[in-house]
Amino acid sequence: MANQIPDCFYRVSVKALICDKQNRFLLVKEDNGFWELPGGGLDFGESPRDGLKREIWEEMKLNVTSISAQPSHFFTIKNHNNIFIANAMYEVQLESLNFQPTSECVEIRFFSSADVYKELKVYPNVLAFAKLFEKEPLGSSS
Repeated sequence: MANQIPDCFYRVSVKALICDKQNRFLLVKEDNGFWELPGGGLDFGESPRDGLKREIWEEMKLNVTSISAQPSHFFTIKNHNNIFIANAMYEVQLESLNFQPTSECVEIRFFSSADVYKELKVYPNVLAFAKLFEKEPLGSSS
């Protein structure tokens, strides 16, 4: 029997908001061709900052140099697997962008929100974040 998870339960996902000088955000292309926000599911007992460091290393083999103390953006969505996900976006800086390809990251590229809307192969959370980022980009006062 499959687990029946109530709609009020969310998987917590920590995502890295890595921006370039044009205020575009970094996405990673998975080996299935879909673009995703860097980061992933938070393990039980893991802090968001430790989870981001782990996820970025697993995905891209890159070292994190700084992570914001608090999320810059937060949103919930039902993902492509029909699971409710709570996404906490933290501003992250990396030592470099010289990534090593893995199955979770075969390419990296900076996108504007408009670029995301033109891309056919993005996960639902990427579209949701692009809409949010369009309204509340980095450097905007809330």
